[in-house]
Amino acid sequence: MQVIKCDENSIKTAIDILKSGGLIIYPTETLYGAGVDATNDAAVKKLTTYKNRPLGKPYSIAVKDIYMAGEYGHLNQASKNLFREFLPGPLTVIVKGKHKLAKGVESEDGKLGIRLPDYKFVRSLIEKFGKPITATSANASYKKRPYRVSDILNNLSQKQKDLIDLVIDAGTLPVREPSTVIDTTFDEPAILRQGEIRLSDENEVLSVNEENTQNVAKEIWQKNEPYLGKRSIVFALQGEMGSGKTQFTKGLARAMGITELVTSPTFAIENEYESGTKKLFHFDAWRLENSDEMKALGFENLIKNKSVISIEWAEKVVDIIREFDDEAIVVWIKISFGAKENERKINWGNF
Repeated sequence: MQVIKCDENSIKTAIDILKSGGLIIYPTETLYGAGVDATNDAAVKKLTTYKNRPLGKPYSIAVKDIYMAGEYGHLNQASKNLFREFLPGPLTVIVKGKHKLAKGVESEDGKLGIRLPDYKFVRSLIEKFGKPITATSANASYKKRPYRVSDILNNLSQKQKDLIDLVIDAGTLPVREPSTVIDTTFDEPAILRQGEIRLSDENEVLSVNEENTQNVAKEIWQKNEPYLGKRSIVFALQGEMGSGKTQFTKGLARAMGITELVTSPTFAIENEYESGTKKLFHFDAWRLENSDEMKALGFENLIKNKSVISIEWAEKVVDIIREFDDEAIVVWIKISFGAKENERKINWGNF
């Protein structure tokens, strides 16, 4: 693994690595990314091993301009409008792919995420390389967001480190949200991840499967993780039976590094999970008669101990949760069914 400073001279080195099927770590306007030649099957397989992610989970690509985007994806009017209004910038536009990229870059249903980064080094790199590179975060799945090279290397196994051919170090990047992700293949463009670019005043995203719901939970956890150990963090989950409240909690647990199997605590009422010093207390209020039963379960002490708490059917115990609005970070999550069977709308905020 070679580590070099980010400058004009590093572009040639990066291109040589990419042409040989290598893996580079590079800076962007949001965080550090992991890049390989998006047209090289072996390179994409290497990236998948590095990310330690399941097969079938796609990668976005970074392009130099809208014309390169059009070479690899079908740009409809909605996607063209987004390119013209917001790009270059922290936005991923999902379109139907043209199947010209390495296997595993497009999703199993043929969708492709496209980024046009607002970062001079990346734009120059892609322009001189002449092909798109992958635009995925440099951290392994569900690990810390990488704003520094040390954020990456300190959270990798030696096997993962050995897969990195080149690190382009631009120092500490500004702490920003990841890119907003918008799927333009629906009848109406849908926000799949809310990042720095906002198309609506509401915090609402569309989840199209259980993995999406867990990823949304991860993103929301990472927004609130700075409060860990300083204040209690309460995720108050609302939604009908089967809407995905337990899936959301599974995403929280994964983001916290918890590997235990997370199950609905419907009959136990409360489950506890831990990873090192991190603990997650998971409640299901469905069978509770009133908020006094939450008190009997030690909810107040958990708040005082600055615990992380997930509560399903939180609408049944609103009054006790509200008692701690000033003492705890309370994130209200509403999950509702979408237009299609597998779709869920997820809203969050201080309702």
